[in-house]
Amino acid sequence: MEDRKNKVFVMGDIHGAYQALIQCLVRSNFNYEKDILIQLGDVVDGNKEVFECVEELLKIKNLIAIKGNHDVWFQQFLDTDFHPQLWNHGGITTLESYLKHCQPNGKVIKTGKGYKSSLNTTDIPKSHKSFFERQQLYYLDNQNRCFVHAGFDPTKPFREQEETNYYFDRSLWLTALSLQKQDYNKTPLTIFNEIYIGHTATTRWNMTRPIKALEITNIDTGAGHDGKLTIMDIDTKEFWQSDF
Repeated sequence: MEDRKNKVFVMGDIHGAYQALIQCLVRSNFNYEKDILIQLGDVVDGNKEVFECVEELLKIKNLIAIKGNHDVWFQQFLDTDFHPQLWNHGGITTLESYLKHCQPNGKVIKTGKGYKSSLNTTDIPKSHKSFFERQQLYYLDNQNRCFVHAGFDPTKPFREQEETNYYFDRSLWLTALSLQKQDYNKTPLTIFNEIYIGHTATTRWNMTRPIKALEITNIDTGAGHDGKLTIMDIDTKEFWQSDF
């Protein structure tokens, strides 16, 4: 029997949901050695198994990791020993996850504006530091498909955006939704054939399935919070989800 064709998958925001990550990889029959996984960022903050999520992603030979805004905050801690959000916005779970594995006797202390602990960047495994350092702002494939965490400003040239746009700016997605409601059928909103984003959970529209608006597909389906994790075969558009 011939081996199946190597596949390319895209996965939404994980937010520390390790069991959801495993379910998606198993249900999609993902091959760790042959298939490509494009993960759209926000690996950290949310559920308490961030450490395990990074360990699992490191096992994937052909991983393309995109940088999310929560990952940027954790990267700043890795660079400076200071977390810019004081471990708020779900960051407390990332702190607890790394304390559990890297400094079991460490404690989290609630301060007036956030949290602190004895965790230092020197406690974090080098392989994890390298993982976050290698994350990309976006990925463009040879079929003119764009993969980015949040989106970008559609009124500006793609490569001339401010860096923060790629992991913060929701205007592309919100513009696409608005135009679709108006039965917009003119030229595509962007220069890309397809765009895959995360960052803005579909649970905002009471959906736990991917939503497509014009050429943009949003596969942040609320993992790590009140939704599910999604992995999609970008060629067939078939997708699989976690139970929670």
